[in-house]
Amino acid sequence: KLLQRTNTGEGVPLWDLSVTVEDLGPDALPITVSVTSDLHVGGVILKLVEKTQIKRDWSDHAFWWEQKQCWLLRTAWTLEKYEIHADAKLLFMQQHKPLYVCLPSGVTLRLRACFSSSVFKAVMGICRMLNIRHPEELSLLRPIEHKKKKKDKGSAEEVYDLTEVPLSSDSKPCLYNGMPAHFADSPQMESVYKMLSGIQPPPSPETLAKLYRPASVVDKAHIHSRWLDSSRCLLQQGIQENDKVCLRFKYFAFYEIDPKYDAVRLTQLYEQARWAILLEDIDCTEEEMMLFGALQYHISKVSLSEPQTPVSSAAMDDLDSALQFLEVKMEGESSSASEILDNLTAPDLNDYLKIFRPKKLTLNKYKQFWFKFQDTSISYFKSKEESIGEPIQQINLKGCEVAPDVNVAAQKFLIRLLVPAPEGMNEIYLRCENEQQYAQWMAACRLGSKGKTLADNSYQSEIQSIRSFLKYKTKQLTPRILDAYQNVAQLSFTDAILRYLQIWQALPDFGISYMVVRFKGSRKDEVLGIAPNRLIRIDLSVGDVVKTWRYNNMKQWNVNWDIRQVAIEFEGNINIAFSCVTTDCKVVHEFIGGYIFMSTRSREKSNTLNEELFHKLTGGHEAL
Repeated sequence: KLLQRTNTGEGVPLWDLSVTVEDLGPDALPITVSVTSDLHVGGVILKLVEKTQIKRDWSDHAFWWEQKQCWLLRTAWTLEKYEIHADAKLLFMQQHKPLYVCLPSGVTLRLRACFSSSVFKAVMGICRMLNIRHPEELSLLRPIEHKKKKKDKGSAEEVYDLTEVPLSSDSKPCLYNGMPAHFADSPQMESVYKMLSGIQPPPSPETLAKLYRPASVVDKAHIHSRWLDSSRCLLQQGIQENDKVCLRFKYFAFYEIDPKYDAVRLTQLYEQARWAILLEDIDCTEEEMMLFGALQYHISKVSLSEPQTPVSSAAMDDLDSALQFLEVKMEGESSSASEILDNLTAPDLNDYLKIFRPKKLTLNKYKQFWFKFQDTSISYFKSKEESIGEPIQQINLKGCEVAPDVNVAAQKFLIRLLVPAPEGMNEIYLRCENEQQYAQWMAACRLGSKGKTLADNSYQSEIQSIRSFLKYKTKQLTPRILDAYQNVAQLSFTDAILRYLQIWQALPDFGISYMVVRFKGSRKDEVLGIAPNRLIRIDLSVGDVVKTWRYNNMKQWNVNWDIRQVAIEFEGNINIAFSCVTTDCKVVHEFIGGYIFMSTRSREKSNTLNEELFHKLTGGHEAL
């Protein structure tokens, strides 16, 4: 063996290390470097660079160890500490490489992303470049693989190249005329920024027809299984240079949206919401569809005449005011003095309805009872004759979530109630016999959820509004949308987008990510819905909610990484455990930890992102 004399005079064995230098091309032979085990990684880089005899900036280069699938980023560590021997295959390459990133708007950018740091940090870098605040709400998703078809002529996707944009480590980019400095360099770059912060033209029916849309909860679960692991780097997850990924809002807990600073963020959030509606990724009623249709039409129209970049606007009204503002005004809606006097006395609302409470091991069967609405509560009895006694149950509607489930053609008139309970949210379905009954009880439930009684003067107009949407036929969609449009025609570009997002966030299924799981002790697959504030157990066969657990009742959660099982403990000695079927349990663990992290953000700390805490909550065994 060769011996080399060191400064101390000791003999240290020399051995050969083979390194492939990516910059020399795919056909270049590996370079052999003579090293010692106590040589640090930085020293190996110096020797390698000298051997290449290429004068260039090598500061962004690092070693990638193929067998161990890891980067050697600690240049002060020795080869011995990394446990690198002569059989190691090292690749010397750049840490920042081109990546195709598809935005929620459908626009594809080619930009330089960091392949050596965690995906969390890579997303931060991308968002910093695009001027998107609160990057912790976004992540990268593997695109859905489409079946290969014959290529359509002229259907090549347009890509905007930003690979020449210098990468900045500043958390806040310098702004010129409201845009980051690198976008103000040239008219071409300025137009790219305007496109990022502006609304894309409405898709054609042909385009919509070709796009993938999930047909079931299982389809949605497969999409949500494609999230990249935030704790690991792109290369560790098989993402190579010039691969395509999707940048999407992952955590539906949007913090401090300010139109003055969030031009790109607000636009991309609107685009993600719009595509969720268009592709039926989220359910909404016909009534809500009219509102979305009217607002989409208005936003597209205004974007052509107004500057598209959102600007600061007056504080938005709360969601109830927004919905009230958008509801179709009925003729003869104004109340006379006699009607006001009539409304001071609450009308009676009693009738036979059918009720169904989704529970484990129960069939989807509705039972008929006599229902009575009083104050803000619903009580039900075995029959009308027994209604003078104690009810079977009294349901307080104040603070509950009310959602319609209606199909006029099929004569299906359901009211879905999510009622707060100590162990989570209890779900109850009420079935009405006809439109009139549905309109009365739906209006009553909506008022009750807001803490209002039937004496409120909005009860009759609420009934009329609900009935007006039920009586239209499908062929009359355009007049209905235009009718709703009259109520939003005066909104500014920014206010219209904010109103759209408010209504989107009010949908019952908003922000739910689905995973197929197998609960401990169960013999069948079920669906776990992960929402910003709760976990939902869903029966896969009928799609009904079995149980809901709130995060604020959660005491602890952990993962047994050996058997890949998630275990969660809630207050009241409630324990659940499940394994994941369609994805790795790390994805579920990351979602739960991510939402808990989002709830820790406060205004005082809003400018500094606690990366360490995010990693502790989402990283799992990677964070140890």
